Amino acid sequence: MKRLVFSAAVIATLAAVASPAMAESGDWLVRLRAIDVMPNESATISAIGGDVDISDQIVPELDITYFVQDNWAVELILGVTPHDVQAVGTSAGDIDLGDVTLLPPTLTLQYHFNPDGQMRPYLGAGVNYTHFFNENLPGGSALTSISYDNSFGLAAQAGIDFALQDEWFLNVDVKYIDINTDVLIDGAIAASVDIDPLVLGVGFGRRF
Repeated sequence: MKRLVFSAAVIATLAAVASPAMAESGDWLVRLRAIDVMPNESATISAIGGDVDISDQIVPELDITYFVQDNWAVELILGVTPHDVQAVGTSAGDIDLGDVTLLPPTLTLQYHFNPDGQMRPYLGAGVNYTHFFNENLPGGSALTSISYDNSFGLAAQAGIDFALQDEWFLNVDVKYIDINTDVLIDGAIAASVDIDPLVLGVGFGRRF
């Protein structure tokens, strides 16, 4: 996360000397970000009790924004995040559950407050669908199977674009995504897991 904060500071400094390009209805804005996915995890686990620990992950993210009006836009956010998972504090102790990969496409409706300015803050809200795949238990584990149900949830977003020369932008973005899944371990142990990550992103984009 320190690397993302440092990058945000560099972005603000560069933007201070750049010239703006106006965003208009019908424009497309494509961004590539580095994101830090930080789960706010919790779980209810049947039979053995305990909680869950899910690793943070830094990954690339692609988003595509279309301006339906000068101030209003819709954004599709795409990325893939692998996470290590562990059940902690159970009656059987801490249990390594291996890793799982999340594909969480998210669609938000955004309001851009200053679409033709140097600094362009925005707020967004929308929906998320998360697909879980590549569930891998650790080698040598006594467990034989684990499965995750896919998730539907809400998403909230805030960010700012810094206009550079020509059609280029620098971006800082934060999202909160509601991701909940039911997990079944060895066909017998059920867990209701809230992942609910905070996602911090820094990147650049181009307007078309």
